[in-house]
Amino acid sequence: MDFGHTSAIFDFAYYYPLFMGYLWIIAALVYYFHWERKDRFSYEQMPRLKDQPPVSFIVPCHNEGDNCRETIDSLLRQNYPEFEIIAINDCSSDDTGAVLDDIQQNCENVRVIHFAANQGKGMGLRMGALTARHEFLVCLDGDALLHPNATLWLMRHFVSGPRVGAVTGNPRVRNRTTLLGKIQVCEFSSIIGLIKRAQRIYGRVFTVSGVVSAFRKTALHHVGYWNLDMVTEDIDVSWRLQLNHWDIRYEPRAVCWILMPEKLIGLWRQRLRWSQGGLEVLRRYWRLLFKWRSRRMWLVSFELMLSTFWAHVMGAILLLWIAGKFLPLPETMQVPTVIPGWAGVILGFTCLLQFAVSLTMDGRYEPRLGRFYYWMIWYPMIYWVIQAATTIVAFPRAMFRLRGRRAIWTSPDRGLRPPS
Repeated sequence: MDFGHTSAIFDFAYYYPLFMGYLWIIAALVYYFHWERKDRFSYEQMPRLKDQPPVSFIVPCHNEGDNCRETIDSLLRQNYPEFEIIAINDCSSDDTGAVLDDIQQNCENVRVIHFAANQGKGMGLRMGALTARHEFLVCLDGDALLHPNATLWLMRHFVSGPRVGAVTGNPRVRNRTTLLGKIQVCEFSSIIGLIKRAQRIYGRVFTVSGVVSAFRKTALHHVGYWNLDMVTEDIDVSWRLQLNHWDIRYEPRAVCWILMPEKLIGLWRQRLRWSQGGLEVLRRYWRLLFKWRSRRMWLVSFELMLSTFWAHVMGAILLLWIAGKFLPLPETMQVPTVIPGWAGVILGFTCLLQFAVSLTMDGRYEPRLGRFYYWMIWYPMIYWVIQAATTIVAFPRAMFRLRGRRAIWTSPDRGLRPPS
C-alpha cells in the first residue's frame, strides 16, 4: 500500500500480512510433505488401530433444537466399537431439552444433563467431562456433523502418543449459498487449515477447534479442565495444556461439517469473540511465556502480539487518512489514500496462492473445492477489515474484563441451513 512519505511503521501494515502469508505457505508445505503426503489414506477410509479404547462424546447445547438431532445422529453412525454420548442442555429457551430427552429415550448410550440456569459452554464441557465414563473425550458443537470415520482418525494420535493431550479436527463449512458462506469455505481451507499445519511446524497450535476436538481426560484433569470465565474456552484450554507440556495435534482427516454466520452482524460477533478470547489468554498467561520451558509457545504468542499491533496500525492509518481531509498534518503523517495500489494486487495474489496451495492439501478432504477459487479474491476486502476492526474493539474489552466473571451462552448466527 503506497502511503507516500508516512513513516516506516505504516509500511508494516503491508509487509506483515505479506510475510505471514508466505510463512504459512512454506511451513504448511513442510508439514504436508513431512507427514501428510506420505500417508495416502483418505478420510473416507478407516485407519487400523492396535487399540480402540472407548470414547465419550460431549455435546453442549444452547438453543440448538433445529440442529442437535442431526448432530447426535452423526455420532450414532460413528465407525467405532464403544462409545457413549453426553448431551448438555444449557437452559435453552427453545425445544432443545425436549429433543434431547426424546433421543435419550430411544438410545441407551445417550445421556442428557439439563442446566436450570445458563452456565456457559465451559461449564457444559466440564460437567460432561466429569460425568464421562471414559478416558478419551470428543467434544462437538450442537450444530456439527461428524464424519463416520472421524473418531478413528482422532484416536489414532492418542493411542500412538502418550503425551498427546488434545487433537483438533478439520471443520468444513456446510452453508455456502451466500457470498459470506462461500468466502468462509475458502477461509477454512486456505487460512485456518494452512495455519494449523504451519503451527504444528512451529511446535505449538494456537487453539483447538472448539467445534470439533478430542481430549485426554488425564491431561484435562492436570490443568483443571475448562475455565468458566474465558470468552473462548477452547483457546484457553489449548494454551494451558501446551504450557504444561501436553502436545496438541491437528488431524485433517477428522472432518466435521459446521454451520457458520451468513450475516455481517453474526460474523462480526463471532470474530469479536475470537479476538477477545485470544487477547484474554495472552493477558492471563503472558508471565509464563518468560520461562525457558515455555519457549515452544513463543512463536505462537509473538504472532498474536504482532497481529494485534498490525490491527492498531491499520486503525491509525484510517484515522490519519480521515483527519487529513479536515486538518493540516505534517508531511510524515499524511496518508494520501487507503485504496490499495500494486501492493493490494500483490496481497491479492498471495491470497490466491495460499488457496492454490491449500487445494493440493484440502482437496483430498473436500471434493470440488476448486469451484470456490474465484471467491477467494474477496477475502482481503471483507475479512482483513473485520479482523482489524474486531481486534481494536476487543483489546480494551479483554484488558479490562473482570477476572472470574462467568462467560455464558449467547445464541450464534447459524446462517442458512443447507437442504438435508
